[in-house]
Amino acid sequence: MKKDWELYRRFLSLAVVLVMQNVVTLSVNLADNLMLGAYSETALAGVAAVNQIQFVYQQLLHALGDGVVIVGSQYWGKHQTEPMKKLASSAMRFALILSAVLLAVMSLIPYRVMGIFTRDSGIIKEGARYLNIIRFTYLFFAVTQILLATLRSVETVKIAFKLSVLTLFVNCGINYVLINGHFGAPEMGVEGAAIGTLAARILECVVLILYIAKKETRLNLRWRDYLAWDRVLTGDYLRITIPMLTVQGLWGVNTALQTVILGHMTANAIAANSVASTLFLMVKSMAVGSAAATSVIIGKAVGTGDRELAGSYARSLQRVFVLIGIVSGTILFFIRIPVLGLYDLSAETRDMANTFLIILSVVCVGMSYQMPTNNGIIRGGGNPLFVVKMDLISIWLIVIPISLFMAFVVKASPVVVVCCLNADQIFKVVPAFLEVRYGNWMRKLTRD
Repeated sequence: MKKDWELYRRFLSLAVVLVMQNVVTLSVNLADNLMLGAYSETALAGVAAVNQIQFVYQQLLHALGDGVVIVGSQYWGKHQTEPMKKLASSAMRFALILSAVLLAVMSLIPYRVMGIFTRDSGIIKEGARYLNIIRFTYLFFAVTQILLATLRSVETVKIAFKLSVLTLFVNCGINYVLINGHFGAPEMGVEGAAIGTLAARILECVVLILYIAKKETRLNLRWRDYLAWDRVLTGDYLRITIPMLTVQGLWGVNTALQTVILGHMTANAIAANSVASTLFLMVKSMAVGSAAATSVIIGKAVGTGDRELAGSYARSLQRVFVLIGIVSGTILFFIRIPVLGLYDLSAETRDMANTFLIILSVVCVGMSYQMPTNNGIIRGGGNPLFVVKMDLISIWLIVIPISLFMAFVVKASPVVVVCCLNADQIFKVVPAFLEVRYGNWMRKLTRD
């Protein structure tokens, strides 16, 4: 019993900070949506479409960062930091390449990219204006995310929360001034929102680099560490990361496809989905933070070689995940009405967003168990391939085909389509439970 309480203390010390960080980060998007929704529903829809690109990019960066956490936390369990620095160097190189490719694409064909998400010329125009500025955030965001993942692998998480708070205040302050033109500033609409985000991303990146240079002590990262290249460790890193990169990228595409599908159904669906998704993502932070904390705890336990301890941790944490699911689903259900009241939306859009949120309240329960079980226990334990296979089958062989069929063949309502698009969050509960209970998910990833 004492061992369980110690586990829960460690879990909460990591998870609470990571949840708060994620909530504050998403509050930036919520603030953007509220300000832009009051300014123009067309502007809101345009930014929502661009944010789908950002979401796909963010998923790819998360995969690169998670690779560092999964392999690095096992080395952390062995108290070996030099391999962790080399893993961080490899991840940073791949992240910078990814950011450069995305910047090039968004610079060359912005209108073509926007056309993927909607046929509405007004939304495309607003989205392209926002994209013209927001594309310069990609480099800074890549550096920040990889550095934060590296710190998370050694259980340093408080700086991430502090950076998120800083980003929130900077972004919201600039947005308030520039979107509607307060205090004598020009009225810039979506471009004002983009400038706020760019300024916040630059500032958080600079502050994080200064923190690592002056205060970080567990890894003692230095510039020269990022010049090192270890082919063997890079190979180990890529063997874990490439499957995750594939599935995270496809997961991001899947989420973007929701906007594509709903955006080609009714004019109100894309705005309603943006509002509902932003609030859902904030509540989903409980599951995201739980998965991130669990990955470090389980990875560290597996790294010590104590399989019995790792198995005990997995069993205890699953009970916590069920409780988190019930709490998060209840919270989302009860806050939906007051939050929707903050938006300046048409009656039809508000009603649709309300229905979407009721559906997502149920989805939250299953997702809060399966996500930390899959991404925290199974993937953190060294077996990301199981999660990759399950996601590929559930999303691309079941969810997307059924959703496309219901949307464009059956001509079902957006509400039915949203149910189909989120069904995997419920049925993935079963294979996740069975794998932890009976599967071989503990894999040693370190070298002696």
